[in-house]
Amino acid sequence: MRQMFLSLILCAFAATAARAADAPVTPGLGPQELMEKVSRDLLVELEGNRDALRKDPARLRSLVDKHLLPHFDTDHAARLVLGKHWPAATPEQRKRFVDAFYQSLMANYGEALLEFTDDRVKFLPFRGDPGANSATVRTEVKRNDGTVVPVNYSLRRTPTGWKAWDVTIEGISYVKNFRTDFGAEINEKGIDAVIERLEAQNRAPVGSGAAPAKQAGRAG
Repeated sequence: MRQMFLSLILCAFAATAARAADAPVTPGLGPQELMEKVSRDLLVELEGNRDALRKDPARLRSLVDKHLLPHFDTDHAARLVLGKHWPAATPEQRKRFVDAFYQSLMANYGEALLEFTDDRVKFLPFRGDPGANSATVRTEVKRNDGTVVPVNYSLRRTPTGWKAWDVTIEGISYVKNFRTDFGAEINEKGIDAVIERLEAQNRAPVGSGAAPAKQAGRAG
């Protein structure tokens, strides 16, 4: 269940991906319209390339970086994940944590993208205020066994457009779960030790058996 939880997170974040890092998003798109559009765009690139991507982890990670990173608010999410430890961290520690945490998730769960198909995600009617600075977009994601899971995206309006910063799956928040996990590890070992563990994990060759990022305890 824990790996399934993070796989669903990545599939959910994938639906907020853009066409390319250098391709501007159409101005004026609301959060739901943006997510629906970029979800379709991602599927176009995945279709016909799944076997090749499955055999080439480096190419898969490059695809994730290209499509996901520009439209996921890594700094805001990392600030919330670190919680009380963020103010005490130096600018260098903050940057290293943001980079290491994101790359850790992508390295360990990028293959979840290969299962992302057009029949796996259903967008529900939007209930928010289009003029607000934050929004929740509701979807349902179908698991491999056919069960349907409610997945809600949290987005915030930024100067460069709407960006995702959290995903809540069956009432379980990605940010809150990782804040608990990393908070306990930082309390025990310190933030530098946590960053160094993530960085070492990210440097390990694909398939080397390096341990994935700590996973959300409530999910399994």
